[in-house]
Amino acid sequence: MKRTAVAVSTAALLLPLGACATGAGAGSTVTVTVGYQSKTINTVTAGTLLRSLGYFEEELNSLGDGLTYKVVWQDYATGAPITAQMTAGKIDIGSMGDFPLLINAARGQQLGRPTHLVSVTGYNLRGGLNTVVTAPGSGLDELKDLKGRRVSTSVGSAADGTLVRALQRAGIDPDQDIEKLNQQPAVGASALAAGSADALSQFVAWPGLLVHQGKAKALYDGAALNLPTFHGVTAREDFAEERPEVLQAFLEAQARATDYLDDRPVAAAEKVAEATGLPAEVVYLYNGAHGIATFDPVIRPRLVSALKKDVAVLKSAELTGDVDVDAFVDDRYVKRALGASYAERLAAPAPAPASEVWPKGSAKTRTFDSPGELLTYVAAHPDGVRAAYVPDTTTGTQWFADRAVWVADGDRLLPFVAPAAARSYTEAHDGARVVTYAEALERAA
Repeated sequence: MKRTAVAVSTAALLLPLGACATGAGAGSTVTVTVGYQSKTINTVTAGTLLRSLGYFEEELNSLGDGLTYKVVWQDYATGAPITAQMTAGKIDIGSMGDFPLLINAARGQQLGRPTHLVSVTGYNLRGGLNTVVTAPGSGLDELKDLKGRRVSTSVGSAADGTLVRALQRAGIDPDQDIEKLNQQPAVGASALAAGSADALSQFVAWPGLLVHQGKAKALYDGAALNLPTFHGVTAREDFAEERPEVLQAFLEAQARATDYLDDRPVAAAEKVAEATGLPAEVVYLYNGAHGIATFDPVIRPRLVSALKKDVAVLKSAELTGDVDVDAFVDDRYVKRALGASYAERLAAPAPAPASEVWPKGSAKTRTFDSPGELLTYVAAHPDGVRAAYVPDTTTGTQWFADRAVWVADGDRLLPFVAPAAARSYTEAHDGARVVTYAEALERAA
């Protein structure tokens, strides 16, 4: 029988929502609703990129069950509304960051609509997906300077978790010593520009976007925490049990989208940029060949362990009670979807940081053995570079070369995301000093 799967935009909300396939016979139509965050670009393999490639619809068409599948894609700014729609039975599959995933688990249990983490999208084992930024002309130089200041974040998000932990490590009480503004990312960005917020702690792609636009500078690199952060895919338990073949089709499609991103990172960045309106240079900062995020559907034990540690942060903020993480994690479907490659992916080493240039007019990037070599290339091609990326000397977090804090240490030129990290290095190394980007280029030339 003919099988047809079509993608439907958020506007088509008059269609029946949810996986309305229980007991469906041949010729019936099944609507599968996917909640995603187009601008949270470390979920693209389960959202923006996956949607643009049409892989999910292709996998559904190949099921051979005589049904017609209709995929409704709903785009949100954060994970909270996706959770609300899932617990209402209106979204079947959603993607979000680690802290929202825990809230998703807690709400599902509370409301009798249990959900499960079924795969991972993008992750960073040190926590580099979240960054605290401040205004370009701000006198703020380190986290301790935030005492008594107004800081915008999205409460309950991974970026909020980074802020809380970072402030605590700096000896600042996140509940008493700052004025926390609970704002959506776009609102927080506007507040920073208007001066009504002194700093902004957010998840991808907001920090990189604002820094790229010259509207912010990095104050704190989330990777300094050295705690994994990730985004993942969650599915309703009833949906997974009633339609396991559909969930497996989604995860097989996600794996294909992940392979596409890994094999064609520039093309993937261009696709995501076209769909979201984000600059491709910003997308590539996070999702590129040596970007801040690593994409892999495998649910790594280290990520599950980090999720368990996150529960305490949410409990202290009274956003959740206890969360049974082991019960929430369900890797059965992704293991079936990936087959033998699951173990291979799990054993694969993490990609090494590298300095990378995206030449103008090129569909390929160039990598260099050191940041100094990259600067030499940039200095020799002043009008030929679309973007240049370098890994932080301490954390490995990829950053824009022209927005990094540079240190000259003898013949070496070393980049850092945040001023405090650069200062710590110079204090520990005699003769090392902070230099401007222009001076770094001149030295490299």
